[in-house]
Amino acid sequence: MNRMTIKRVRRSRRKQGIRKEIFGMPERPRLSVFRSLNHVYAQVIDDLTGKTLASASTRDKDFKASGFKSDGGKTSEATAVGKALATRAKEKGVSKVVFDRNGYLFHGRIKALADGAREGGLQF
Repeated sequence: MNRMTIKRVRRSRRKQGIRKEIFGMPERPRLSVFRSLNHVYAQVIDDLTGKTLASASTRDKDFKASGFKSDGGKTSEATAVGKALATRAKEKGVSKVVFDRNGYLFHGRIKALADGAREGGLQF
């Protein structure tokens, strides 16, 4: 196996261990994060019904139109995505969530997104 395959396998094992413990209920849904090379995606999911309640990413039209790209790098974009997700979740009546880091280490863009969501008013 090459290095990238090993990294992918290790992340999927971490993800399985995390998902055994975390489950999103209607009163406390799951905030799931996906990080690609250039973008960050986040969504609030109710696992009982299998529905996405709110979502935000750096690829949203609203995100690009609001000019968040001009103030810095990917970490500041992740913070802005967290704030946008928090406002959208608040509109749907969600104030408490369970954070699912999806196998990623809790630093950098993942931590920035979590901090932005906390600033926006989400509790986890």
